[in-house]
Parts: sequence; C-alpha cells; structure tokens
Amino acid sequence: MRWAGLVVAAGEGRRFGGFKQLVEIAGRPMLAWSLDALAAVSAFEVFVVVTAPEAFDAVERVARPILGERFLPLVAGGATRQKSVWNGLQHLAGRCDAVAIHDGARPCVASEDIREGMREIAPGRAALLAARVVDTLKKTEDGSNVIQATLPRENVWAAQTPQFATYADMIAAHELAARTGIEATDDIALLEALGVRCAVVPSTAQNLKVTQPCDRDLAAAILFARARRAESLR
Repeated sequence: MRWAGLVVAAGEGRRFGGFKQLVEIAGRPMLAWSLDALAAVSAFEVFVVVTAPEAFDAVERVARPILGERFLPLVAGGATRQKSVWNGLQHLAGRCDAVAIHDGARPCVASEDIREGMREIAPGRAALLAARVVDTLKKTEDGSNVIQATLPRENVWAAQTPQFATYADMIAAHELAARTGIEATDDIALLEALGVRCAVVPSTAQNLKVTQPCDRDLAAAILFARARRAESLR
C-alpha cells in the first residue's frame, strides 16, 4: 500500500494558552519532533500538514527540512479537528492507499510504534496507538464534582495517535459523519460508526498530548531522556 502521513497542527491551543505547535520543547519546535518520528518511517510516500493559515510560513520552515520531497503543500485547518482532518484527506485524494493521522501536539511518539500500527491495516480494518488505563475511573454528576459512579478499568484504553486506516475507509467514515451529523474527537470513533473493525496497538503513556503548559515539561523530560539513551548506545 502507498502510505501517507497526515499531521493535524491547526488547534487554537486554548487550554495551553495559545498556538502551541511551534512552542520549543527540548530545544526544537514541538511539531518538529512529531515530524521526525513520522519521517523515519520510509513507507510514507507523502505527508500533508494541516495548520492555521497564519502559521503557514513558520510551519513550512519547520517541516520542509524534515520531510523534504515527501512534503505536500500545507492545508488550512477547519473550525474543528474533524474538519481539519477532512481538509487534509481531500488533499491526499489519489496519492495514497492508506493514511496515518497524527496530532502535531504528540511530540513523543515512537517510530517503532508507528510501524506496528501500519502493519494492522487492511480494507475494513483500522488501528490506533493507545495505552492501558491504570488509574481508577470516577464518573461525576453533570455540572458537579460529586462522584456518581466508579467505572471498571478492565479493557479500557486511552486513545492516542497516530490512527491508521485505508484511505477509502477513512474517507467513507468522514463522509458518513458529515451526512449523519456525527462529531467525534478522533477518527477511530468515525470508523467505528462505519462498522470498520478497529484494533488497539499498545503504546505507552509517554506518547502524551501536550495540552497544558505543564505537559511541555514532561514531554521535554521524555525527549531528553531518549537522547541520552541513544547517545549512550553509540
């Protein structure tokens, strides 16, 4: 299959305090780390990055040296993540048979985990990276911090990205969502609604999403630790 990588880097970063994809983490723009991990996977023939139009020049300067000739023109994001992904998928029409969709705010993804996810894909079968939930889960009452129930954590996973599917399945899932008014925070939910069989590929909590400023420090610690390990093995 011809693979494409679709990186979503268009969020406003309201919980972070502003556009975060270019914030420095461990000495580099956060987006650069995500792109590095994807670029290390040779099976990707093309990449598209979806971002805010006002960030085009800055994102181009980060992405072009990493992705080289595989880097397609930037795509403008939509009002929601789902619409941003749709815009990116339209740009990939005819260019790939399968797609991996990754959040640019997950800088600690590992290339080996990406490869594992890609191996799962076939028509009618999708996959995502995810980590087992280890905390006890509490559900609160609507509009309140009062606990309503304790939820079982067995067989519960925290969804991550990349999320993988054939291009045909991913397009069909987004088209169904548009027709029926389905809105979801990830693409696997849309594929589930289509009836695609979706599998978890175990990852770790290190593949965190940088959502709040404190997450930046944690991501930096993870990336610095990896760099030290790699240096010690040389």
